[in-house]
Amino acid sequence: MNTKENTLTNPSLERLSPQYWVAKYADYLYCFAMARINDGDLAKDLVQETFLSALEKAEKFEGRSSEKTWLTSILKYKIINIYRSRPFTVNNLTDGNSIIGFKEFFQQHDGHWNVEDRPKEFVSTDVNIVENKEFHSMLQQCMKKLPVLWMSIFKMKFIDEELTTFICEELKITSANYWVIIHRAKVNLRACLQKNWS
Repeated sequence: MNTKENTLTNPSLERLSPQYWVAKYADYLYCFAMARINDGDLAKDLVQETFLSALEKAEKFEGRSSEKTWLTSILKYKIINIYRSRPFTVNNLTDGNSIIGFKEFFQQHDGHWNVEDRPKEFVSTDVNIVENKEFHSMLQQCMKKLPVLWMSIFKMKFIDEELTTFICEELKITSANYWVIIHRAKVNLRACLQKNWS
């Protein structure tokens, strides 16, 4: 179908500028995808699929958000579908490389921290540590060590700021499993950062 002809016949496309999407939004969408799936080829494919889906759904665009926000929303759901499609088991909450469970950090009889494993104060003289490229790189490396499900949930919660109910519903997990996973992901990320970030 000719995009120019669509613009003339579809009033929704008059509010959109699909001819400029690649130039204006491809890099942003690619970075958005990469921050969530850590796979360059897949991120490129998802951006292309996002543009295609947006063209197919152009009549649903009501103009209540910007083009960028609308495209990002389409991409976000494509990423959630990737999370859903990846094989994982909720019952095995300790899979993955170098994953630390409760036994390694906590006392069996009362659940309190082992003295040697208590979290150390995480101090940085860098006021903008989150914007520090080296810290960000180390955080990404630590996140890659998490099992796929843990990483997916952690990113949905703390990068995309999704509601717990939404995450549980989309990934088909219980609230109890969600909280166990979030806790273990945080413990493992903290341990990884304390070990590798100075």
